[in-house]
Amino acid sequence: MSKLAYLGPEGTFCEAALRLLAPEAEGLPCANVGAALDAVRKGEADGAVVPIENSLEGGITQTLDEFAWGEPLLIIGELLLPVEFSLLVRPGTEIGQIKRLVTHPAAHTQCRGFIERELPGAVVIHASSTAAAAQEVSNPESPYDAAISPAIAGELYGLEELASGIGDRADTVTRFIRVGPPGPLPEPTGADRTSMVAFLRDDHAGALLEMLSEFAVRGVNLSRIESRPTGDGIGRYFFHFDCEGHVADARVGEALSGLHRICGDLRFLGSYPRADQLSTQIRPGTRDTDFAEAADWLARMRTGQA
Repeated sequence: MSKLAYLGPEGTFCEAALRLLAPEAEGLPCANVGAALDAVRKGEADGAVVPIENSLEGGITQTLDEFAWGEPLLIIGELLLPVEFSLLVRPGTEIGQIKRLVTHPAAHTQCRGFIERELPGAVVIHASSTAAAAQEVSNPESPYDAAISPAIAGELYGLEELASGIGDRADTVTRFIRVGPPGPLPEPTGADRTSMVAFLRDDHAGALLEMLSEFAVRGVNLSRIESRPTGDGIGRYFFHFDCEGHVADARVGEALSGLHRICGDLRFLGSYPRADQLSTQIRPGTRDTDFAEAADWLARMRTGQA
């Protein structure tokens, strides 16, 4: 049985994603995303399941930064999980008594409207996860009056649900990824995603356009691009890219080769099946056979055979 680390404790959305991605796996709850990924790096777990993107908030910054700066890991799968939040309290607590509220930063962002409308005077404190927030509130000595967490966390930790479905958007989805140590890639399926991190060689006019052009000229569609600060000063960034297709596809492989030439550093994070199973749309002239035919034509030109 494989062991997969995840953002704990029990009752997180991350655990729910793990059970759907690998129902047979043993779960290893960790205090934060970094600890879950480090468990893989240290060999304490065979893999990990962590959040990487939310449809309302965007990229999960801790996960993005771990992939940029930590020892290399490989994304081998993904899952799209609808998320719904509840207001949880110790039995007997009424909404008017809530002065200190604890939750994860992402949940805070996604429930901001409810908090401003129903708990305008409450102080919001951030926890390492929504389940950790519920676990903290379950302690009778806790300084917190309520948690915003999934309903299952309330059942696990003996809390009452004062309100459900409190997110600002009812259709919010979080993308979770399954991560493993570097190794063989999943085989291409025709409905794949490739992820990478690109660092500028130097900051100059058109630097980002140069990177984007490597995808555009080969007909590779980007599904996500996010910038993150390098920490070397204001205005210095690196970039996370997701694109449609598999690195085994000629157009994707050539785009990554082009990026490798012009970037200061390029981290390949993996090619893996898309959770939505949407087939990659391939423009005329960008099929593998088109690249092979072009290479053959060039070889003939160079040897004077044409």
